[in-house]
Amino acid sequence: MTGQIPPTTPSLPSAAASSPRELLSLVLPGIGVGVLSALGLLVLSVVAAKLQDVLWTWLPEQIGVSGTSPLWIFGMLTAVGLVAGLVVTFVPGHAGPDPATTDLAAPPLPPRVLPGLAIAVLLTLAGGVSLGPENPIIALNMGLAVALGLRLAPALPVPAWAGLAVAGTLGAMFGTPVAAALALSETTSSSPRPLWDRLFGPLVAAAAGSITMTLLAGESFLLAVDPYLQPVLVDLASGALIAAGAAAIGMVAIYAFPIVHDAFQRLGSPLLALVVGGAVLGVLGAIGGPLTLFKGLDEMKELTADAGSYAAPQLAAFALIKLAAVLVAGTAGFRGGRIFPSVFVAVALGLAFHAAFPAIPEAVALGASLVGILVAVTRSGWLSIFMAVLMVGQPAFLPLACILVLPAWLVVTGRPTMLIPSEDAITVKDRVTTPVDPGPARSS
Repeated sequence: MTGQIPPTTPSLPSAAASSPRELLSLVLPGIGVGVLSALGLLVLSVVAAKLQDVLWTWLPEQIGVSGTSPLWIFGMLTAVGLVAGLVVTFVPGHAGPDPATTDLAAPPLPPRVLPGLAIAVLLTLAGGVSLGPENPIIALNMGLAVALGLRLAPALPVPAWAGLAVAGTLGAMFGTPVAAALALSETTSSSPRPLWDRLFGPLVAAAAGSITMTLLAGESFLLAVDPYLQPVLVDLASGALIAAGAAAIGMVAIYAFPIVHDAFQRLGSPLLALVVGGAVLGVLGAIGGPLTLFKGLDEMKELTADAGSYAAPQLAAFALIKLAAVLVAGTAGFRGGRIFPSVFVAVALGLAFHAAFPAIPEAVALGASLVGILVAVTRSGWLSIFMAVLMVGQPAFLPLACILVLPAWLVVTGRPTMLIPSEDAITVKDRVTTPVDPGPARSS
């Protein structure tokens, strides 16, 4: 999984620009898919939070143990690995393909696969596994959008429904359509149509998703960071070193990714791989403690708010343990995305740099680390800049972020991504990397 979002709808033949009628035909489907994508993410998040409370608070209280003790962490993650392995092995559709081989915009899954995938991702999110919801929720929303869309409006082709679902989910996840617009704008296209023709439908879906999630219960990515009023030249130098260093650390995990994946594959059984993976995550969690568990959004806020209580080596240890957990979870077969926990890695790493070198402003250390790690993991420059500025919450950091992405990009360009190549993945990419346009009408 990288963060690159292949455009997911075919180009219209003939004219170099879409007509207003063609673009307006995407408004209602875009609104519908965007709203449903937000509702899907919300339902998944609420159910996962309830299950997490049961597993980590109610159940240990009934037994009379602490839900944050090393023994409980090890036992729970091992048990989650076992149950996830049973789901992946025996539920119809095996909860989708191996997540290590699929990108954010994989091909739409058939409806029969979706229940197993939903169960598997709930176990990941509630069970403390270091993965986020992004890949599975996009797959779930895309599968539902395609299945329902072809029944309600068969004139719109499969890639168009899939593209609306990707954009709608990104809009809902980040609470703004900006992330979807930036990610989609990075895609290459042979279509003669203007960029904004290709972005029109997805932006409708992303806006509908973000508005729905904001009105209902959106999550905030904003961290408690010291004010940063104005960039200075020394910040450019220190930030460039941090961004390049963070990208290099991310690349270490990326180079290890196929090696660890191959080790789990040699076990010969998804069930055994997930049990072993759960046990390894349990050991890492017992060492790192509760802060290194789960997708990392709440944990990174807690870490930032209480950063003064930790020394630089402790913060660096949090980052490395979380990075190792992402590596194990992403290769063992747990269903989830690697962007959210990678953001925790970046935050812990940035705080470690700031603690070691207090003269570096906190916003610069955090933002540069976010840019570096996310460029390595996602290979999306715009998404990395967006996330860094969104989380640091300091407008003065924006021009600096646009520069710091350059040394980070030099570290990662032309190098492997956090994705296992497979014949299926190549088929997927060939099938969906086409411009985001309304698409030709389907023949009846």
